[in-house]
Parts: sequence; structure tokens; C-alpha cells
Amino acid sequence: MSDANRVRLTHVREVTLGTTPNTPRMRTARMTGETLRFAPAFVSSEELRDDRMNADPIKVDEMNDGPVNGELSFPVDKSPFSDWIESLFCNTWLNQPFRDNDGTADSVITGAATTNTEVTHTTGDAFVAGHLVRFTGFGISGNNGVFKCTTGGATTSRYVGSGITDEAAPPAAARMKVVGFQGAAADITAASNGIASTLLDFTTLGLRVGQWLKIGGTATGDKFATAACNGFARIIAIAANAITLDNLPTGWTTDAGTGKTIKVFVGDSIKNGVSTISQTLERGFLDQSVPTYIAQRGMVVDQGVFNFATKQIAKYNLTFGGMTGAESTTSLDASPDAATTNAIMAAAVNVGRIAENGTIVGGPNFIESVDMTIKNNLRMIGGIRSDGLVGAEDIGKGSVDVTVAMSTYFGNDTLLAKLFAGTATNINLRIAKNSQAMIWAVPRLTLTGGQTNATAKNTDTKLPLNAEASYDSLTVSHVLLDRFEYYEA
Repeated sequence: MSDANRVRLTHVREVTLGTTPNTPRMRTARMTGETLRFAPAFVSSEELRDDRMNADPIKVDEMNDGPVNGELSFPVDKSPFSDWIESLFCNTWLNQPFRDNDGTADSVITGAATTNTEVTHTTGDAFVAGHLVRFTGFGISGNNGVFKCTTGGATTSRYVGSGITDEAAPPAAARMKVVGFQGAAADITAASNGIASTLLDFTTLGLRVGQWLKIGGTATGDKFATAACNGFARIIAIAANAITLDNLPTGWTTDAGTGKTIKVFVGDSIKNGVSTISQTLERGFLDQSVPTYIAQRGMVVDQGVFNFATKQIAKYNLTFGGMTGAESTTSLDASPDAATTNAIMAAAVNVGRIAENGTIVGGPNFIESVDMTIKNNLRMIGGIRSDGLVGAEDIGKGSVDVTVAMSTYFGNDTLLAKLFAGTATNINLRIAKNSQAMIWAVPRLTLTGGQTNATAKNTDTKLPLNAEASYDSLTVSHVLLDRFEYYEA
């Protein structure tokens, strides 16, 4: 027998659709269950026999598809869940600048020095003066923390005032990641429609329209004195000394930021695109005396369903479509990277905000649940293969269909009126835990269905609503996701 508790699911990103990289570095995926299918397809012979018997069934194809279920946690970069989001969105994350030794000491981050409080690293997206850079995994405890970059660069960067000391060979876990930016004293101010500056040039920081910001740090000196000017908001325009925002915190007003060194936190972002992003998945049945491994190649996420329901863990279901596969008693990687350990998130407890048309949805139209579905309408394209393999030869993509289903309490006609008017609106949902956050957003959608009824005695009247996304000209997208690797609450 084989026990489900001993099944290991691992993943590696493919460079070429349907081809597992040589000597792949597999990473262990987190899941609550899977019904992936790698199975042969047979047809029966139509041959006539005078003894009324049948010839052997003939294998004609192999099927590679099926769902993986999981519970929502922060999608660590390069983890299976992060890559699966890219596959679902048909696009790659737009990451804030980072350097990561990623398991090999002294490889990418090659030194920290007391002199000039300077860090040396291999080239990549430059760190910029004003960036807030989070240092983790360094061997010297004082070299870990969130430090303001004072002199930027692609191969060296300086953090004067941080207290960084000599560390000649940063360890395998060392990582530097831009998590925000910070102004000089009284430089960043709260304007009526966003934030402004005198010295800091916002156009140098790699910010993007449609991206979310978290304004204000933990310390009194790093946030606005006006409480309503601290919180999450979305960028709708960027100029050298002004960032225009919408979805502003309730009660937002002006604040000169007198004597404050305001911190603003940023994350990575992704929106729907057109790329085909595939992976090889391998299941290992580890409790067998000789474990069986089933590898499935060219696996692309066709559909993702994300569930946020009150009193429940936030969950997802990702359905893959793929090309070829194989079963073996030898693993593609006998020692895969361990699974991530970021905390599992719950709806209600960890959902900080659900907003419709930029305004928090609350009483009397309380939201009981939100389900978001993203579907790519993939097509497995078959043919007579000449490589000796069985299965699809390519994968076609259809339209990206994004739908939202909400269960709301029917407190007044605000949402019902929008349904009947066909009014275009938008929705965003923020879920956060342990100083990490995700913000899911559908920037333009139309309510397309819903009705309210009195179903029985002693029950609440509810208004279940369905909505469909359409093209948004500001963000050029149907759906967006921001992930904050770190922010100060």
C-alpha cells in the first residue's frame, strides 16, 4: 500500500516547453491534495474475427492534467507556488531589486565591509539611493535588518548609518531585497491625492502604475502624525516629486511630515500576459519499499480558483494541462529543496481589506465569501510525434477569463443597483500575516448576475453576485497581484 501522507510533490521550471532541465534542482511543493493524472488512453480494435473475440486494446495517447489544492501562504520567489502563479498569469513577476546567495555561500553577495558600510554583489538591477533594503541570512546578526541605501549601484551599494560590519563571505542564506523607500527628514509629505517630495525623485525607484504602496513604518518618526495618512494605497500616476494614489485610507488628508523620515513599503507585482510558462512536476510515493516517481512535463496552469471565506483558511485550486510524462523508480532529484515555511493565511482573520470601487465593503452589505477564478482556456495540441514520446506537442492559449463570485448580505440596494445598471467597477482584496501581504485586484469588472431571496424562516437575506473582468486601460490588465515580502505594520 501507499499512504497519501508520504507523497512528495516537487517542481522545476522548464526553459523549453515540455523539456525537463538537465540535473534539475527540484523544489518541494506545499499542498493539501492532488488529483494529477498521468494515464494512458486506449481504444478497442474494430477488427472483425470469426471467433467473436477481440484483439488487444491499442494505446493511442497519454493524458497529463489535473488539479493541485493548497492553502494560501506568501509565494516566496522561485518557490513552486510563485512559479505556478507566473504560469497562471502567463507572465513573470516584476521584482524589486534583490541579490540572493540561494544556497551557495559567497556566490552573489560576496562581501560586507565596515569601511563605507559597503556591500559587494554580482551585477543585476541596481539598488538606488533612497531604497529600503532588507538584509536577511547574514552570519553577523548586526548585518541583518532593514537599511536605507545611501549610495546605489549594480555591483556595490552603501548603507551609511546602518552599522554594517565586515563579513568577507556571506553565507548561503544571505539575501538583500528592496522592500520600500525612505525620504530625508520632512521630505515626503501627504498631499490631497497622494504623496509628494522635494528631494527624492520617485521616478528613479522602479515604481509602476497599478502597484500598491504601504505608507508609514512602525516607529513614530517613520510615519505621518495623522493616522489616516498611513496605510495601503494604489499608484495611478508617477512624477518626479509626486505619486498620485487612489484607494486611499479612509480619512486621508494632508500632512507636512514635519520632522519625519517617512518610510514607504513596496512589493513585487504581476499581471496577466501572453507567455507560456511551464514546469515539470514529479510525485514521489516515498513509503514504497522502492519508491515510484511519476514525472509530468510541459505542465501549464490552465485555471486557478482562490477562495476567501469567513472562518476558513484561504485556499486555492490550480488545474494543470501538460504534454508528456514518465514513471520510474529513480527521482529527477533525490534531494529536492525543502518546502517553504511561511505562515498559512485565513480569510477574515488575515484579510485586511476588501474594497469595491475603491471603498471598503462593509455593513450593511457584509461580504461572506469571495471566489476569484482565472482561466486561460488552454488547448493541448496533438500530432504524430517523431521523438518517440506520447502526448501533446504544443499548448495553445485562449482568452484569459477572470470572474469573481461574492456572497454578500443584502443590507441595501447599493450593489444590486450596480448590477441592474451594468456599471463597471473594480475590486481588490488584501490578505496579510507576519509582515507579509498579498493584494489581489481586478481593476475593471461588471456585475453580471445575482438575485436575492427569502429562502426560509430565521435566515438572513443575501445577495450572491457574479462579476466578469474586462480590459482596464490604466493597468492594461484583467487581474493583478502584488506581494509584499516585508512591510512594517
